[in-house]
Amino acid sequence: MEGYFQDGFLWGGAIAANQCEGAYLEDGKGLSIQDVMPYGIAGPKSDSPGENNKKLVGIDFYHRYREDIRLFAQMGFKILRLSIAWSRIFPKGDEKEPNQAGIAHYHKVLDECLKYGITPMVTISHYETPLYLSRKYNGWANREMIGFYEKYVKVLFKEYGSKVKYWISFNEINSILEEPFMSGAISTPKEALSLEELYQAVHHEFVASALAVKHLHEMVPGGKMGCMLLSMPVYPLSPKPDDMMAVLEAERKNFFFGDVQVRGSYPEYMKRFFEKNEITLTITPEDEEILKNTVDYVAFSYYVSICESAQENENRRKSNIIGGIPNPYLVESEWGWQIDPVGLRYVLNQWYDRYQKPLFIAENGLGAVDKPLIKEDGTLTVEDDYRIAYLETHLKEVAKAIDDGVPVLGYTAWGCIDLVSAGTGEMRKRYGFIYVDRHDDGSGTLKRYRKKSFDWYQKVIATNGKSLFDC
Repeated sequence: MEGYFQDGFLWGGAIAANQCEGAYLEDGKGLSIQDVMPYGIAGPKSDSPGENNKKLVGIDFYHRYREDIRLFAQMGFKILRLSIAWSRIFPKGDEKEPNQAGIAHYHKVLDECLKYGITPMVTISHYETPLYLSRKYNGWANREMIGFYEKYVKVLFKEYGSKVKYWISFNEINSILEEPFMSGAISTPKEALSLEELYQAVHHEFVASALAVKHLHEMVPGGKMGCMLLSMPVYPLSPKPDDMMAVLEAERKNFFFGDVQVRGSYPEYMKRFFEKNEITLTITPEDEEILKNTVDYVAFSYYVSICESAQENENRRKSNIIGGIPNPYLVESEWGWQIDPVGLRYVLNQWYDRYQKPLFIAENGLGAVDKPLIKEDGTLTVEDDYRIAYLETHLKEVAKAIDDGVPVLGYTAWGCIDLVSAGTGEMRKRYGFIYVDRHDDGSGTLKRYRKKSFDWYQKVIATNGKSLFDC
């Protein structure tokens, strides 16, 4: 029946190390590409970490993880999606031996989750490749990256395999087409990067991801590896057949990344694309065998949908990395991201029809400027009814998708505690159920306060989603 979430549905939240941890050089950590991205995707890169980079401190999760995980437990989290900073384990990325202080830190974080019965879901590479690998090897454009990543994942599985069963190989792997530095650590400027170089880097990531699947299944009994895609459903701007063909072409750019990781080989439409664009990739017979190690589930982020047209359109713009044409029937967030709850049900059905694999909603949420209020007891809160409304409408569509027959493993709300925006490098774009007193000018106490949405989500989890349908 509509409104049903199965027993064992994994409710929780998601964070990324580079956006929340801070402590950017503590305990032997090396620089990551994020340390030279002070303004996120939106702004220029720097030669070295600078005072304008909010991520150098983040929300100090590195030192405050016990307090934050306790708050997540109070909300009732069943699962926490978090990432491991590659440069904490291998500071440069090509060392022979890992950094023991980094390994010890994540043992403590994972143990804290398990103490409260929270299942960890670990993203192995979440936009935070060691900077040295970018500068010396040109990131994933270089085949040597496969070996560095393989060594890294083997360390993770050996150290944390008894504590972590759900893994994600690469965050939003398809974003490399738009953001080759952030997503692929490729130092070559985007405008100077050929399509052949870009898709060769994609191939290297595919091989690395498949090797991660292989090693996980060998080293961690019951371990599950997921690919993770940036989802953005595409609608035709008009009923014109040419617009529908434009939709097909746009969607294939993203389907490609799922098709290879779920089906284990390159689809024919991409082979034709390579031929048409005179792209010749180096793909060895051994690579083709490795790619047959396919993922166990498909994770994805969902924030917006877009429209496409065969005609030039002056309204075309970016929304969450991937570009498109705004939908005239949808409203927008403060950051111009169109709000489309039905699009989440649509993409869940679309991808299950295509892949017949369990799905996991790894990111979804509303970035907004929150205005804290002082309560009678002197503590802060945020009356974020707008966030509650956003999440409620999206979760109701998830329930409908489950009723449609889609096996949805769980849902982790993005930025469950306020953190630094990946897109803009700001603190003012907040997603959390927990308000963090830190601001873009660097001021603030870093104290944590519950927003109104904290109690709302706590009730949703406690009732396994039934409270969403209370009238």
